Amino acid sequence: MAKLLSCVLGPRLYRVYRDRGPARRSRDGDEAAEGAQDGSWESYYQPRTLEKHADSILALASVIWSISYYTSPLAMFYLYRKGYLTLSKVVPFSHYAGTMLLLLAGVACLRGIGRWTNPQYIQFITILEDSHRIGTPEVKKKLASYNFDFRSWPVDFRWDEASSRWVSDSRGVSLLRPEPKHRSAANGFLHAIKKLPCQIASYVVAHTFGRRMLYPGSVYLLQKAVMPMLLQGQARLVEEYNGKRTKLLACDGNEIDAMFVDRRESSEPHGKKLVICCEGNAGFYEVGCLPTPLDAGYSVLGWNHPGFAGSTGVPLPQNEANAMDVVMQYAIHRLGFLPEDIVVYAWSIGGFTATWAAMSYPDISALVLDASFDDLVPLALKVMPESCSKWKPSVRVVQPFPPPPPSLCTYQGPVLLVRRTKDEIITTTGNDLLLKLLQHRYPRVMAEEGARVVREWLEASSAVEEASVYSAYEVDQDWCLSVLSSYQAEHGGALPLERDDMTPEGRRQLALFLARKHLRNFEATHCTPLPHSAFRLPWHL
Repeated sequence: MAKLLSCVLGPRLYRVYRDRGPARRSRDGDEAAEGAQDGSWESYYQPRTLEKHADSILALASVIWSISYYTSPLAMFYLYRKGYLTLSKVVPFSHYAGTMLLLLAGVACLRGIGRWTNPQYIQFITILEDSHRIGTPEVKKKLASYNFDFRSWPVDFRWDEASSRWVSDSRGVSLLRPEPKHRSAANGFLHAIKKLPCQIASYVVAHTFGRRMLYPGSVYLLQKAVMPMLLQGQARLVEEYNGKRTKLLACDGNEIDAMFVDRRESSEPHGKKLVICCEGNAGFYEVGCLPTPLDAGYSVLGWNHPGFAGSTGVPLPQNEANAMDVVMQYAIHRLGFLPEDIVVYAWSIGGFTATWAAMSYPDISALVLDASFDDLVPLALKVMPESCSKWKPSVRVVQPFPPPPPSLCTYQGPVLLVRRTKDEIITTTGNDLLLKLLQHRYPRVMAEEGARVVREWLEASSAVEEASVYSAYEVDQDWCLSVLSSYQAEHGGALPLERDDMTPEGRRQLALFLARKHLRNFEATHCTPLPHSAFRLPWHL
């Protein structure tokens, strides 16, 4: 009877992975094609008829509930206008709702009976119970052969297993410092009262549909739609690459879904480097930017934003930083990578957590930002009606994330920006980041003439025009390297570079040289996956 109850309350089982042995995948994907042909990925769990139909009913009820949740404001307004929100109308409706809940509970019990009669599910639920009760490596290894509802997965690593010097209070790790408030009449009590309605409205917008528009990957309906692709991606990582799925517990209580592929024992030349991938606002490690460094031969660690797929919580700035912190702690203290062997790679809005990690862990090897941006206001205004452009100050209040540049400029290690030349989301995404980075690191070089020629180079419409601008200023790369090397020898490579003995011509040459080293163009749209052949580590002396 206890086992029957476990089957009723147990998680949904999706797949039973097959043992593929050591990963043998080549960069050209030949083995992946063979695996797809022999059906090794199609290892879906086969439920009995009773469980299958009961699951379908419960899944449909879940979708209907989600749709009702998102449309509830409109529904309540309609019911109010029609006069249905009265006691005489609500009481019968509550009876109907109670009856539906009882029917769904009965369906859940029937599903449990279907599972109880399936030896495959009984074996799985026994291993799951043992993993929670015993938790030995042998039991967890057996559990890794199953793909099921991640909420029931046992925690593999906690944020407090290793000392985290960034946790300052119970809310989580330290975030970016707020901008200082200057005391003046404009910031007085009356001004604060005048701004209060706008701030309240902005808070409501940001924490309701604003957050969901900014992070559509956290919407349940979207996750439901892409679930087959997520399962396929997980199967590919586990079966083809011997990936290890893990649950990380952040300091705010959120559970983070992560996947690690170890290449340290392989013949890949880059296998000893770990690339931590930070996905975009609708990206998941199963189908996001993780395959780029993976196919390039690196060890990789991918994770999902809070509220995405198996991760719990909501993608707010503090939660994002807490999640990134536990991922870094896991990579260093459990996986055994030194910070000097860790590269953080981010796509799109993942640049926020990536630059936070670079600021908080300044000893990491490098930072790669692909199609990232420093301000959400242009993005918000692009999707808003033109008549709403006057609300730009309010949009900035709604913006739930601090911009990357403060943390990006704090990091002194190698940085590479990948600019999408056909980016339809933010057209100047890489330009502003590059200018701010160079102006912070090389203020004397980027003064006047230096900044002007870099802008001219950035405004080039093609690779040929870029090369023309570069050659027009007769950039002597050997001279530029000698200047930077001599400064590094004198000052130990500390930034910013404070050297004011250069001529205007020297500043122009050095500015163009540095711009070309810190930014690479990729001729594609915002959402086009970056091929592994285009993945590069940043330049450094």
